[in-house]
Amino acid sequence: MTTAPAAFGLGPIGQIAMPVADIDRAVAFYRDALRMRFLFQAPPGLAFFDCAGVRLMLDLPAKAQAGQGSVVYYRVDDIQAAFTTLQGRGVVFEGQPHLIARMPDHELWMAFFRDPDRNLLALMSEVRPQP
Repeated sequence: MTTAPAAFGLGPIGQIAMPVADIDRAVAFYRDALRMRFLFQAPPGLAFFDCAGVRLMLDLPAKAQAGQGSVVYYRVDDIQAAFTTLQGRGVVFEGQPHLIARMPDHELWMAFFRDPDRNLLALMSEVRPQP
């Protein structure tokens, strides 16, 4: 058995799987409401999207876990503008964008929403003070 060098560390995330109950409904939501770049569909009920180099896989075969996926946080520059845009596309948020934490050099803001399978998603924005 070989061991990884001590300096080894995991790199960027390559793909996230999200269980869904209805692949066509999920594709429409991620493609049309969230405007993620649709890549392709594959049997037996998989759909893939590109999210700035990280692949999102919608997984129909895992539909028994639909609504129980990991929280996916989408980084945005202007959380209020993203919130307003997505609301205009029919995305229902659980509340307004709100402050999560004040850091030494920025504030962390988030707004949470769910996909059609009730998987929790979030917008996140690191707001830096204006000079």
